[in-house]
Amino acid sequence: MTDQPAISIRDVVKRYAPAGGGEGKLALKGVSFDVPVGKIFGLLGPNGAGKSTLINIMAGLVKKTSGSIDIWGFDIDENMRNAKRSIGIVPQEIVFDPFFTPFEVLEIQAGLYGITQHLRRSEELLRAVHLADKRNAYARTLSGGMKRRLLIAKALVHQPPVLVLDEPTAGVDVELRRQLWELVTQMNREGVTIVLTTHYLEEAEELCDQIAIINHGECIANKPTRELVGMAREKVVELTLDRDLGQLPVDAAFIKSEKTGERTIAITYNKDRSNAGQVLASVQAQGFAIVDVTTREADLEDVFVSLTSEGQTA
Repeated sequence: MTDQPAISIRDVVKRYAPAGGGEGKLALKGVSFDVPVGKIFGLLGPNGAGKSTLINIMAGLVKKTSGSIDIWGFDIDENMRNAKRSIGIVPQEIVFDPFFTPFEVLEIQAGLYGITQHLRRSEELLRAVHLADKRNAYARTLSGGMKRRLLIAKALVHQPPVLVLDEPTAGVDVELRRQLWELVTQMNREGVTIVLTTHYLEEAEELCDQIAIINHGECIANKPTRELVGMAREKVVELTLDRDLGQLPVDAAFIKSEKTGERTIAITYNKDRSNAGQVLASVQAQGFAIVDVTTREADLEDVFVSLTSEGQTA
């Protein structure tokens, strides 16, 4: 698999059948991208962008209208069985029978995949997701974070080389979120390719090696994370001045100038057309003495908002 992607998506279109005539909703408009082997790959986009539709197609829950998807080299139509065995899906929803114990949940899932008794890894997986002490508790008694971890273990029962996590930290607290990400990064170090969707963009920026952004059913960006963040052209300088502000300093090079306190301002500028030194010189030339300076680089959220609000393509 070193010479081909873990997942290859080519010109995937999904049009839902119309409810009462007409053409129906076009959810995916020819999406194409590759997920490299061994990476943590972020799949981002606003609500309704088409992310869940794409994941459900990969999981075999939704049938695409056209295009092709290969998972670990297996076409999902021509070699469905091997494609499904190559991927584990962790859905947003908590989906398992609450009246089974965690051990039973994993054993049943192993049976569904036809895994013989001596090859099952239920005990090992419970230890891996830190649920060994809950082995015999009813699943309904687990906390939200424990249920999320059980879903991850369930998706790993058949040892898939690719794991898709659809909003895995939605609704969990900060500590549980940290534990989940430690688990995800550990699995990735052990060789599992991870596809992640999340609305927590700071997490995507920290964890993902590469990110694709989908908007209105189209892939509008697909780049290594650092390169994507580097697309942001805006930078902010926050200044503390020596006296209370009356009128804000103005300059054609400033994108905007905002008062953030009695003596503090935030100036946004385009780093391709200006730099922090020129901004400071302009402020001083207008009679302001500067007491303190801090700068803020653009982050993934800035790029995400810019691309999805303006419909740009990268």
